[in-house]
Amino acid sequence: MPLKTASATRVIGVIAAACLLAALLWLIAAFQFFYNPPEATPHRTDAIVVLGGMSKERLPVAQKLQRELGIPMLVVSTTGLAGNAEGDALCDENAGEGDPDLVCFRPSPLNTRGEADALRALIAEHGWTSLTVVTSEYHVMRAGTLIGQCTSAEVQMVGSQPDLSTGAWMDRFVVETGGLIDTWMRPECTSH
Repeated sequence: MPLKTASATRVIGVIAAACLLAALLWLIAAFQFFYNPPEATPHRTDAIVVLGGMSKERLPVAQKLQRELGIPMLVVSTTGLAGNAEGDALCDENAGEGDPDLVCFRPSPLNTRGEADALRALIAEHGWTSLTVVTSEYHVMRAGTLIGQCTSAEVQMVGSQPDLSTGAWMDRFVVETGGLIDTWMRPECTSH
């Protein structure tokens, strides 16, 4: 009997060690993909896009890059949700003026997949060959993958820096890991 107990204890120890190693490897990968994602050195493109949500953080980054790089068109995703108040307000303020340097769109569905599909249509409509897309750092990898699935235009991703607690970062790591796996398993656009 003691031999079986020792063997079971050893198996449990190996399983626990394997789980701990897998969690550590995931945490390292999540840190690289979502906290410190690969980003392009921004250069002039045909348009700069602000993805919906967190517009208080994302919109100023896009506007600054637009000015610095002389990007002619600002494209803003509108959602009608509290987290996108600044982007929605900008579009509401300029709705009647017909600002030729501003394009506002409301994705359907109201998520990153909807934005990628809407951008595909806008790229075709305006004849853009290059885009700068601004989103939160944790969202760069997933959003870039989805948008890249929908267009052959050059897409450079720029991450704005969110002010998140450690717990909120862990939540983003989990959510974005699931979302990234989903984009690989279910591509948004089958052809562009």
